[in-house]
Amino acid sequence: MRAFEYVSPSNKEQVATLLGDNAAILAGGTDLLGLMKDDVLTPSRLVNIKEIQSLHGISYGAGNGLRIGALTTIAELAEAKSELSLYPALMEAAIEAASPQIRNLATVGGNMCQRPRCWYFRNGMGLLPKTADGKSMVVEGDNRYAAILGNSGPAYFVSPSTIAPTLIAYGARIRLYSAKAQGSGVRELSLEKFFVIPASENEREHDLQPGEMVMEIVVPPPAPSLHVANYEVRQKAAFDWPLATASVALEMNGSTVTDARIVLGHVAPIPWLSPEAAQSLKGKNVSVETAQAAAEAALAPAKPLRQNKYKITLAKTAVKRAILSAQKAGGGA
Repeated sequence: MRAFEYVSPSNKEQVATLLGDNAAILAGGTDLLGLMKDDVLTPSRLVNIKEIQSLHGISYGAGNGLRIGALTTIAELAEAKSELSLYPALMEAAIEAASPQIRNLATVGGNMCQRPRCWYFRNGMGLLPKTADGKSMVVEGDNRYAAILGNSGPAYFVSPSTIAPTLIAYGARIRLYSAKAQGSGVRELSLEKFFVIPASENEREHDLQPGEMVMEIVVPPPAPSLHVANYEVRQKAAFDWPLATASVALEMNGSTVTDARIVLGHVAPIPWLSPEAAQSLKGKNVSVETAQAAAEAALAPAKPLRQNKYKITLAKTAVKRAILSAQKAGGGA
């Protein structure tokens, strides 16, 4: 690991002044420190934000919904039975994320901002690795775990967060803060818009402006008619990165779907919202047949590479089973 400067601000207003061109925020450090040890990232300054108390904590209010501070650990999220009583699918996603050791250190904000697990990136070949003659290393090389959606190029990695798709299904929003910004310094956007597909090596996969940091995530109060569930496909049951996930939120009127959000994970460079699958379900009762039809609609735009066509089958299964599980799940309140 290369030498770096270490600073530890006591409030969020100080952070923006410390984030220069080659500075990085340190929260749980479970992703960043590994990348630094492997010489993939070489920040000259680490800005430790763990002492900023306003970034900690989980709370729920009937009017405002759920608030999750950026420094809340995944373990704290998984154990917040009272605050997450109306968000059982989110609690499940937190419990299933990573390993106990990582959950005790990794933060929710860090989970949103973690870098791709793509082995080309992790081996220092760049976010959008290319051969000497300008061809994609992913397309030309081993692409077993690459994206099958949103992969028209040049990005072929998959978004690594297993919690983000569930939050997006619940309609979560993310609040970003910078003391350099005008007004309150807070910028809020829907969580799905925080994730972006980079078009060049100089772009990031997150919508973070210079000097900006994740402050918190807010989730609206779930309606009594909202049914949410996840389904995850892994190569092994123990700690492993998923091959495909689906998070489904169904607005139900009796047995009829009035609205839906279908979010796929680990199949695209961003958590993938499928309006095609949602439209397929609207106005219909949930059954094996309608769930399968929605799964087919969700994966219709898929463009597999040479070695990852199997992910289409896995993703279809995840969508179908998440829909069937959501229909059986209790309402939001």
